[in-house]
Amino acid sequence: MTATEWIWAQTSAALREAIGASAFDAWIRPLAAKVERGRLVLAAPSGFFLQELRARFEPAIREALARVADEELQLEFRVDPKLAEKAQKEEEAAQSWPGRVDGHIDPRLSFENFVVGEGNRFCHAACEAVSKNPGTAYNPLYIYGGVGLGKTHLLNAVALRIVQTKPLRVVYRTGEAFTNELIEAIRGQSVESFRERYRQVDVLIVDDIQFIEGKERTQEEFFHTFNELRTAGKQIVLASDRSPTEFRAIAERLRSRFNSGLVADIQPPDYETRLAILHCKARIAEVELPQEVAELIASRITSNVREMEGALTRLTAHATLTGEPITLEIARRVLRDMLKEREKPITTEEIQKAVADFYGVHVREMRSGKRARAVAFPRQIAMYLAKRLTTLSLPEIGQEFGGRHHTTVLHAVQKVEAMRQEDPELDEDLRRLEARLRR
Repeated sequence: MTATEWIWAQTSAALREAIGASAFDAWIRPLAAKVERGRLVLAAPSGFFLQELRARFEPAIREALARVADEELQLEFRVDPKLAEKAQKEEEAAQSWPGRVDGHIDPRLSFENFVVGEGNRFCHAACEAVSKNPGTAYNPLYIYGGVGLGKTHLLNAVALRIVQTKPLRVVYRTGEAFTNELIEAIRGQSVESFRERYRQVDVLIVDDIQFIEGKERTQEEFFHTFNELRTAGKQIVLASDRSPTEFRAIAERLRSRFNSGLVADIQPPDYETRLAILHCKARIAEVELPQEVAELIASRITSNVREMEGALTRLTAHATLTGEPITLEIARRVLRDMLKEREKPITTEEIQKAVADFYGVHVREMRSGKRARAVAFPRQIAMYLAKRLTTLSLPEIGQEFGGRHHTTVLHAVQKVEAMRQEDPELDEDLRRLEARLRR
Protein backbone atom coordinates (compact mmCIF):
# COMPACT_ATOMS: atom_id res chain seq x y z
CA MET A 1 0.00 0.00 0.00
CA THR A 2 1.40 3.39 -0.99
CA ALA A 3 1.41 6.41 1.30
CA THR A 4 -1.48 7.90 -0.71
CA GLU A 5 -3.53 4.73 -0.35
CA TRP A 6 -2.82 4.70 3.37
CA ILE A 7 -3.90 8.33 3.80
CA TRP A 8 -7.08 7.73 1.86
CA ALA A 9 -7.81 4.50 3.75
CA GLN A 10 -7.66 6.35 7.07
CA THR A 11 -9.73 9.25 5.73
CA SER A 12 -12.27 6.72 4.47
CA ALA A 13 -12.47 5.09 7.89
CA ALA A 14 -13.24 8.47 9.46
CA LEU A 15 -15.84 9.14 6.76
CA ARG A 16 -17.53 5.79 7.23
CA GLU A 17 -17.96 6.54 10.90
CA ALA A 18 -19.27 10.04 10.18
CA ILE A 19 -21.80 9.36 7.40
CA GLY A 20 -22.76 5.73 8.03
CA ALA A 21 -22.03 2.49 6.23
CA SER A 22 -24.80 2.69 3.63
CA ALA A 23 -23.91 6.17 2.38
CA PHE A 24 -20.22 5.31 2.48
CA ASP A 25 -20.64 2.20 0.32
CA ALA A 26 -22.76 4.09 -2.22
CA TRP A 27 -20.76 7.34 -2.52
CA ILE A 28 -17.26 7.05 -1.07
CA ARG A 29 -16.12 3.54 -1.92
CA PRO A 30 -16.28 4.09 -5.73
CA LEU A 31 -13.77 6.97 -5.53
CA ALA A 32 -10.07 6.75 -6.37
CA ALA A 33 -7.40 8.86 -4.66
CA LYS A 34 -3.90 10.08 -5.46
CA VAL A 35 -1.57 12.83 -4.26
CA GLU A 36 -0.35 15.47 -6.72
CA ARG A 37 1.78 18.47 -5.73
CA GLY A 38 0.40 18.78 -2.22
CA ARG A 39 -3.19 17.94 -3.15
CA LEU A 40 -5.31 14.89 -2.57
CA VAL A 41 -7.16 14.30 -5.83
CA LEU A 42 -10.41 12.34 -5.61
CA ALA A 43 -11.72 10.92 -8.86
CA ALA A 44 -15.34 9.88 -9.49
CA PRO A 45 -16.64 7.61 -12.27
CA SER A 46 -18.91 10.27 -13.86
CA GLY A 47 -19.80 13.94 -13.85
CA PHE A 48 -23.25 13.28 -12.44
CA PHE A 49 -21.80 11.11 -9.65
CA LEU A 50 -19.28 13.83 -8.80
CA GLN A 51 -21.91 16.57 -8.73
CA GLU A 52 -24.11 14.59 -6.33
CA LEU A 53 -21.12 13.57 -4.20
CA ARG A 54 -19.99 17.15 -3.66
CA ALA A 55 -23.50 18.37 -2.93
CA ARG A 56 -24.05 15.72 -0.29
CA PHE A 57 -20.68 14.94 1.25
CA GLU A 58 -17.96 17.47 0.39
CA PRO A 59 -18.01 19.10 3.87
CA ALA A 60 -17.77 15.69 5.54
CA ILE A 61 -14.89 14.67 3.25
CA ARG A 62 -12.98 17.86 4.01
CA GLU A 63 -13.53 17.46 7.74
CA ALA A 64 -12.36 13.83 7.71
CA LEU A 65 -9.27 14.73 5.66
CA ALA A 66 -8.40 17.57 8.03
CA ARG A 67 -8.61 15.19 10.99
CA VAL A 68 -6.28 12.72 9.28
CA ALA A 69 -3.82 14.97 7.46
CA ASP A 70 -3.88 18.02 9.74
CA GLU A 71 -5.07 20.31 6.92
CA GLU A 72 -1.71 20.05 5.14
CA LEU A 73 -3.34 18.31 2.19
CA GLN A 74 -5.56 20.32 -0.17
CA LEU A 75 -8.53 18.58 -1.78
CA GLU A 76 -9.38 18.42 -5.48
CA PHE A 77 -12.18 16.58 -7.33
CA ARG A 78 -12.02 15.12 -10.85
CA VAL A 79 -13.89 12.76 -13.15
CA ASP A 80 -12.25 9.52 -14.32
CA PRO A 81 -14.48 7.33 -16.54
CA LYS A 82 -11.97 4.46 -16.22
CA LEU A 83 -13.14 3.90 -12.64
CA ALA A 84 -16.31 2.17 -13.80
CA GLU A 85 -14.18 -0.27 -15.80
CA LYS A 86 -11.88 -0.80 -12.79
CA ALA A 87 -14.83 -1.56 -10.54
CA GLN A 88 -16.04 -4.14 -13.02
CA LYS A 89 -12.63 -5.88 -13.02
CA GLU A 90 -12.54 -5.96 -9.23
CA GLU A 91 -15.99 -7.52 -9.21
CA GLU A 92 -14.83 -10.16 -11.68
CA ALA A 93 -11.78 -10.91 -9.51
CA ALA A 94 -14.01 -11.47 -6.48
CA GLN A 95 -16.09 -13.89 -8.56
CA SER A 96 -13.07 -16.23 -8.64
CA TRP A 97 -13.44 -16.89 -4.90
CA PRO A 98 -15.23 -20.15 -4.06
CA GLY A 99 -17.65 -18.30 -1.77
CA ARG A 100 -19.91 -15.32 -2.37
CA VAL A 101 -20.28 -12.22 -0.22
CA ASP A 102 -23.17 -9.80 -0.03
CA GLY A 103 -21.61 -6.61 1.35
CA HIS A 104 -18.18 -5.07 1.04
CA ILE A 105 -15.11 -6.69 2.59
CA ASP A 106 -11.63 -5.19 2.52
CA PRO A 107 -8.85 -7.61 1.45
CA ARG A 108 -6.39 -5.64 3.60
CA LEU A 109 -8.28 -6.44 6.80
CA SER A 110 -7.16 -10.06 6.99
CA PHE A 111 -6.02 -12.32 9.82
CA GLU A 112 -2.48 -11.99 8.49
CA ASN A 113 -2.55 -8.22 9.08
CA PHE A 114 -4.07 -8.43 12.55
CA VAL A 115 -1.63 -7.95 15.42
CA VAL A 116 -2.37 -10.35 18.27
CA GLY A 117 -1.76 -9.31 21.88
CA GLU A 118 -2.98 -10.27 25.32
CA GLY A 119 -6.05 -8.04 25.04
CA ASN A 120 -7.39 -9.60 21.81
CA ARG A 121 -5.84 -13.09 21.73
CA PHE A 122 -9.03 -14.89 22.78
CA CYS A 123 -11.24 -13.04 20.28
CA HIS A 124 -8.73 -13.62 17.51
CA ALA A 125 -8.59 -17.36 18.23
CA ALA A 126 -12.39 -17.58 18.33
CA CYS A 127 -12.73 -15.77 15.00
CA GLU A 128 -10.15 -18.02 13.35
CA ALA A 129 -11.97 -21.09 14.68
CA VAL A 130 -15.28 -19.83 13.25
CA SER A 131 -13.71 -19.09 9.85
CA LYS A 132 -12.36 -22.66 9.67
CA ASN A 133 -15.57 -24.39 10.79
CA PRO A 134 -18.53 -22.02 10.36
CA GLY A 135 -21.72 -23.21 12.02
CA THR A 136 -19.96 -25.68 14.29
CA ALA A 137 -17.24 -23.92 16.32
CA TYR A 138 -19.00 -21.13 18.25
CA ASN A 139 -22.47 -20.14 17.21
CA PRO A 140 -23.30 -17.39 17.66
CA LEU A 141 -19.96 -15.67 18.21
CA TYR A 142 -20.49 -12.32 19.92
CA ILE A 143 -17.47 -10.04 20.36
CA TYR A 144 -17.53 -6.68 22.08
CA GLY A 145 -15.19 -3.87 23.11
CA GLY A 146 -14.55 -0.16 22.87
CA VAL A 147 -14.10 1.93 19.76
CA GLY A 148 -11.02 1.30 17.65
CA LEU A 149 -9.89 -1.99 19.21
CA GLY A 150 -10.15 -4.20 16.10
CA LYS A 151 -13.68 -5.64 16.11
CA THR A 152 -14.39 -4.62 12.51
CA HIS A 153 -11.00 -5.94 11.40
CA LEU A 154 -11.79 -9.35 12.91
CA LEU A 155 -15.29 -9.51 11.36
CA ASN A 156 -13.85 -8.57 7.99
CA ALA A 157 -11.13 -11.22 8.39
CA VAL A 158 -13.75 -13.89 9.15
CA ALA A 159 -15.79 -13.00 6.06
CA LEU A 160 -12.68 -12.82 3.87
CA ARG A 161 -11.29 -16.18 5.02
CA ILE A 162 -14.64 -17.94 4.53
CA VAL A 163 -15.37 -16.69 1.01
CA GLN A 164 -11.76 -17.31 -0.09
CA THR A 165 -11.73 -20.90 1.16
CA LYS A 166 -15.30 -22.24 1.23
CA PRO A 167 -18.22 -22.27 -1.24
CA LEU A 168 -20.53 -20.48 1.17
CA ARG A 169 -22.78 -17.44 0.96
CA VAL A 170 -21.86 -14.69 3.42
CA VAL A 171 -23.86 -11.58 4.26
CA TYR A 172 -21.77 -8.85 5.90
CA ARG A 173 -23.73 -5.88 7.29
CA THR A 174 -23.76 -3.23 9.96
CA GLY A 175 -26.68 -2.93 12.35
CA GLU A 176 -27.49 0.38 10.67
CA ALA A 177 -27.52 -1.13 7.16
CA PHE A 178 -29.76 -4.00 8.32
CA THR A 179 -32.20 -1.50 9.84
CA ASN A 180 -32.21 0.75 6.75
CA GLU A 181 -32.84 -2.20 4.44
CA LEU A 182 -35.77 -3.29 6.57
CA ILE A 183 -37.23 0.23 6.49
CA GLU A 184 -36.96 0.31 2.70
CA ALA A 185 -38.52 -3.16 2.47
CA ILE A 186 -41.48 -2.03 4.58
CA ARG A 187 -41.94 1.09 2.44
CA GLY A 188 -41.72 -0.92 -0.76
CA GLN A 189 -43.90 -3.73 0.56
CA SER A 190 -41.11 -6.21 -0.05
CA VAL A 191 -40.56 -7.57 3.45
CA GLU A 192 -40.83 -11.19 2.24
CA SER A 193 -38.00 -10.58 -0.20
CA PHE A 194 -35.97 -9.02 2.61
CA ARG A 195 -36.53 -12.08 4.81
CA GLU A 196 -35.59 -14.48 2.05
CA ARG A 197 -32.35 -12.60 1.37
CA TYR A 198 -31.20 -12.86 4.96
CA ARG A 199 -32.53 -16.31 5.85
CA GLN A 200 -31.06 -18.20 2.90
CA VAL A 201 -27.40 -17.51 3.70
CA ASP A 202 -24.68 -19.67 5.24
CA VAL A 203 -23.00 -16.99 7.33
CA LEU A 204 -24.49 -13.77 8.73
CA ILE A 205 -22.02 -11.20 10.07
CA VAL A 206 -23.35 -8.00 11.64
CA ASP A 207 -21.11 -5.23 12.97
CA ASP A 208 -22.37 -2.61 15.45
CA ILE A 209 -25.39 -4.70 16.40
CA GLN A 210 -26.07 -2.19 19.19
CA PHE A 211 -27.68 -0.01 16.50
CA ILE A 212 -30.88 -2.08 16.69
CA GLU A 213 -31.34 -1.23 20.37
CA GLY A 214 -34.68 0.55 20.89
CA LYS A 215 -35.94 -0.39 17.39
CA GLU A 216 -38.70 -2.90 18.06
CA ARG A 217 -39.56 -3.84 14.47
CA THR A 218 -35.89 -4.33 13.59
CA GLN A 219 -35.38 -6.47 16.69
CA GLU A 220 -38.42 -8.56 15.76
CA GLU A 221 -37.10 -9.28 12.27
CA PHE A 222 -33.59 -9.94 13.51
CA PHE A 223 -34.89 -12.32 16.18
CA HIS A 224 -36.69 -14.51 13.63
CA THR A 225 -33.76 -14.34 11.20
CA PHE A 226 -31.43 -15.37 14.02
CA ASN A 227 -33.63 -18.32 14.98
CA GLU A 228 -33.99 -19.65 11.45
CA LEU A 229 -30.26 -19.45 10.73
CA ARG A 230 -29.28 -20.97 14.07
CA THR A 231 -31.77 -23.82 13.69
CA ALA A 232 -30.39 -24.55 10.22
CA GLY A 233 -26.83 -24.68 11.58
CA LYS A 234 -25.75 -21.48 9.86
CA GLN A 235 -23.04 -19.31 11.41
CA ILE A 236 -23.84 -15.97 13.06
CA VAL A 237 -21.11 -13.51 14.09
CA LEU A 238 -21.98 -10.26 15.87
CA ALA A 239 -19.93 -7.33 17.17
CA SER A 240 -20.92 -4.53 19.52
CA ASP A 241 -19.50 -1.81 21.73
CA ARG A 242 -21.01 -3.48 24.81
CA SER A 243 -21.81 -6.91 26.21
CA PRO A 244 -25.33 -8.37 25.84
CA THR A 245 -26.00 -7.77 29.54
CA GLU A 246 -25.42 -4.02 29.10
CA PHE A 247 -28.24 -3.47 26.61
CA ARG A 248 -31.13 -1.55 28.12
CA ALA A 249 -33.66 -1.22 25.31
CA ILE A 250 -33.55 -4.67 23.76
CA ALA A 251 -35.94 -7.62 24.02
CA GLU A 252 -34.93 -10.15 26.66
CA ARG A 253 -35.36 -13.05 24.24
CA LEU A 254 -32.89 -11.43 21.85
CA ARG A 255 -30.44 -10.73 24.65
CA SER A 256 -30.58 -14.40 25.62
CA ARG A 257 -29.83 -15.39 22.00
CA PHE A 258 -26.75 -13.18 22.01
CA ASN A 259 -25.60 -14.88 25.21
CA SER A 260 -26.32 -18.39 23.95
CA GLY A 261 -23.01 -18.89 22.16
CA LEU A 262 -19.53 -17.58 22.86
CA VAL A 263 -19.27 -14.02 24.18
CA ALA A 264 -15.74 -12.59 24.03
CA ASP A 265 -14.45 -9.12 24.83
CA ILE A 266 -11.52 -7.19 23.36
CA GLN A 267 -9.40 -5.19 25.80
CA PRO A 268 -7.22 -2.17 24.94
CA PRO A 269 -3.78 -3.31 23.74
CA ASP A 270 -0.80 -3.23 26.09
CA TYR A 271 2.31 -1.19 25.32
CA GLU A 272 4.15 -3.97 23.47
CA THR A 273 1.10 -4.75 21.34
CA ARG A 274 0.65 -1.07 20.49
CA LEU A 275 4.25 -0.95 19.31
CA ALA A 276 3.74 -4.06 17.18
CA ILE A 277 0.55 -2.60 15.67
CA LEU A 278 2.32 0.62 14.73
CA HIS A 279 5.18 -1.21 13.03
CA CYS A 280 2.71 -3.47 11.21
CA LYS A 281 0.69 -0.49 9.96
CA ALA A 282 3.88 1.33 8.94
CA ARG A 283 4.99 -1.72 6.97
CA ILE A 284 1.65 -1.89 5.15
CA ALA A 285 1.89 1.84 4.40
CA GLU A 286 5.52 1.40 3.25
CA VAL A 287 6.64 4.06 5.73
CA GLU A 288 9.97 4.16 7.59
CA LEU A 289 8.93 4.56 11.24
CA PRO A 290 11.82 5.08 13.69
CA GLN A 291 11.60 3.09 16.91
CA GLU A 292 11.65 6.20 19.10
CA VAL A 293 8.69 7.66 17.18
CA ALA A 294 6.72 4.43 17.54
CA GLU A 295 7.49 4.45 21.27
CA LEU A 296 6.32 8.04 21.60
CA ILE A 297 2.97 7.29 19.95
CA ALA A 298 2.48 3.98 21.78
CA SER A 299 3.18 5.58 25.15
CA ARG A 300 0.82 8.53 24.66
CA ILE A 301 -2.11 6.97 22.75
CA THR A 302 -3.02 4.06 24.96
CA SER A 303 -6.62 2.98 24.47
CA ASN A 304 -7.57 3.31 20.81
CA VAL A 305 -5.87 1.62 17.87
CA ARG A 306 -7.76 3.85 15.44
CA GLU A 307 -6.23 6.96 17.03
CA MET A 308 -2.78 5.43 16.65
CA GLU A 309 -3.51 4.79 12.98
CA GLY A 310 -4.63 8.40 12.68
CA ALA A 311 -1.34 9.58 14.17
CA LEU A 312 0.63 7.42 11.75
CA THR A 313 -1.47 8.65 8.83
CA ARG A 314 -0.83 12.26 9.76
CA LEU A 315 2.93 11.61 9.90
CA THR A 316 2.72 9.77 6.57
CA ALA A 317 0.90 12.69 4.99
CA HIS A 318 3.49 15.13 6.30
CA ALA A 319 6.36 13.01 4.99
CA THR A 320 4.66 12.58 1.61
CA LEU A 321 4.05 16.31 1.16
CA THR A 322 7.34 17.68 2.49
CA GLY A 323 9.74 14.91 1.55
CA GLU A 324 11.13 15.01 5.10
CA PRO A 325 11.88 11.76 6.92
CA ILE A 326 9.86 11.02 10.03
CA THR A 327 11.86 12.01 13.12
CA LEU A 328 11.08 12.35 16.80
CA GLU A 329 11.16 16.14 16.57
CA ILE A 330 8.80 16.19 13.59
CA ALA A 331 6.47 13.70 15.29
CA ARG A 332 6.20 15.87 18.40
CA ARG A 333 5.38 18.90 16.25
CA VAL A 334 2.95 17.27 13.81
CA LEU A 335 1.13 15.27 16.50
CA ARG A 336 1.20 17.88 19.25
CA ASP A 337 -2.60 17.92 19.60
CA MET A 338 -2.90 14.13 19.60
CA LEU A 339 -0.19 13.20 22.08
CA LYS A 340 -1.50 13.37 25.60
CA GLU A 341 1.01 14.95 27.95
CA ARG A 342 1.14 13.79 31.54
CA GLU A 343 -0.71 16.15 33.84
CA LYS A 344 1.70 15.43 36.72
CA PRO A 345 5.51 15.22 36.63
CA ILE A 346 7.15 11.82 37.03
CA THR A 347 8.27 11.18 40.61
CA THR A 348 11.18 9.17 41.96
CA GLU A 349 8.65 6.97 43.76
CA GLU A 350 7.09 6.05 40.42
CA ILE A 351 10.53 5.36 38.96
CA GLN A 352 11.59 3.20 41.88
CA LYS A 353 8.37 1.17 41.73
CA ALA A 354 8.59 0.66 37.95
CA VAL A 355 12.24 -0.42 38.11
CA ALA A 356 11.63 -2.65 41.13
CA ASP A 357 8.75 -4.39 39.34
CA PHE A 358 10.82 -4.75 36.17
CA TYR A 359 13.81 -6.35 37.91
CA GLY A 360 11.92 -8.26 40.58
CA VAL A 361 13.20 -6.48 43.70
CA HIS A 362 11.41 -4.64 46.50
CA VAL A 363 11.08 -0.85 46.43
CA ARG A 364 12.55 -0.51 49.92
CA GLU A 365 15.76 -2.19 48.69
CA MET A 366 16.25 0.80 46.37
CA ARG A 367 16.78 2.96 49.43
CA SER A 368 18.72 0.40 51.48
CA GLY A 369 22.46 -0.01 51.87
CA LYS A 370 22.55 -3.39 50.12
CA ARG A 371 25.39 -3.68 47.61
CA ALA A 372 24.57 -7.04 46.05
CA ARG A 373 24.41 -6.70 42.25
CA ALA A 374 20.81 -7.97 42.19
CA VAL A 375 19.88 -4.77 44.06
CA ALA A 376 22.70 -2.36 43.15
CA PHE A 377 22.15 -2.58 39.39
CA PRO A 378 18.39 -1.83 39.49
CA ARG A 379 19.18 1.01 41.92
CA GLN A 380 21.64 2.49 39.40
CA ILE A 381 19.03 2.14 36.65
CA ALA A 382 16.50 4.00 38.81
CA MET A 383 19.02 6.79 39.55
CA TYR A 384 19.76 7.11 35.84
CA LEU A 385 16.05 7.38 35.00
CA ALA A 386 15.51 9.88 37.81
CA LYS A 387 18.19 12.09 36.28
CA ARG A 388 16.58 11.79 32.80
CA LEU A 389 12.92 12.06 33.72
CA THR A 390 12.80 14.47 36.67
CA THR A 391 14.13 17.96 37.40
CA LEU A 392 15.85 16.87 40.62
CA SER A 393 19.52 17.67 41.16
CA LEU A 394 22.08 14.94 41.84
CA PRO A 395 22.07 15.61 45.62
CA GLU A 396 18.25 15.54 45.66
CA ILE A 397 18.23 12.22 43.79
CA GLY A 398 20.76 10.87 46.28
CA GLN A 399 18.43 11.76 49.15
CA GLU A 400 15.64 9.81 47.49
CA PHE A 401 17.85 6.71 47.45
CA GLY A 402 18.70 6.45 51.12
CA GLY A 403 20.78 9.60 51.50
CA ARG A 404 23.51 8.66 49.01
CA HIS A 405 26.22 11.17 48.04
CA HIS A 406 25.75 13.02 44.77
CA THR A 407 28.97 11.48 43.40
CA THR A 408 27.38 8.04 43.78
CA VAL A 409 24.44 9.20 41.69
CA LEU A 410 26.75 10.71 39.07
CA HIS A 411 28.70 7.46 38.86
CA ALA A 412 25.46 5.51 38.37
CA VAL A 413 24.26 7.86 35.62
CA GLN A 414 27.55 7.73 33.73
CA LYS A 415 27.85 3.94 34.09
CA VAL A 416 24.33 3.21 32.84
CA GLU A 417 24.68 5.65 29.94
CA ALA A 418 27.91 3.96 28.85
CA MET A 419 26.36 0.50 29.13
CA ARG A 420 23.32 1.65 27.18
CA GLN A 421 25.50 2.70 24.25
CA GLU A 422 27.10 -0.75 24.07
CA ASP A 423 24.23 -3.07 25.04
CA PRO A 424 21.19 -3.06 22.68
CA GLU A 425 19.21 -5.25 25.08
CA LEU A 426 19.70 -2.82 27.94
CA ASP A 427 18.85 0.07 25.64
CA GLU A 428 15.56 -1.65 24.75
CA ASP A 429 14.78 -2.28 28.45
CA LEU A 430 15.38 1.39 29.25
CA ARG A 431 13.18 2.49 26.36
CA ARG A 432 10.35 0.34 27.68
CA LEU A 433 10.75 1.64 31.20
CA GLU A 434 10.77 5.25 30.01
CA ALA A 435 7.71 4.69 27.83
CA ARG A 436 5.87 3.05 30.73
CA LEU A 437 6.68 5.98 33.03
CA ARG A 438 5.64 8.61 30.47
CA ARG A 439 2.13 7.20 30.07
